[in-house]
Amino acid sequence: MNEEITHTAVVVLTRNYHISGCIDLLPGSRLTDYIGAVKSFFAVTDAVVRDIQSGKVVFAGKFMDVNRENVEIILPAGEITRTSESFCDE
Repeated sequence: MNEEITHTAVVVLTRNYHISGCIDLLPGSRLTDYIGAVKSFFAVTDAVVRDIQSGKVVFAGKFMDVNRENVEIILPAGEITRTSESFCDE
């Protein structure tokens, strides 16, 4: 059975970093279920890592693993509602 992978744009916040990139989900999968099933690390592709305080890009890469235990907030990028108090200069 060949299921297509869905590239889901996400924002991940840790104590020190704002990470934006994509994770791969099966169609119909929920981000919550995916993260709940991860044992320790999950892959983020096309990642951009910013310092949470300054907003400056620390590094970017095609692939990185993120330690699940360090994640404070993760959400689909499309679910973000911008306010006057944005957390980065995008």
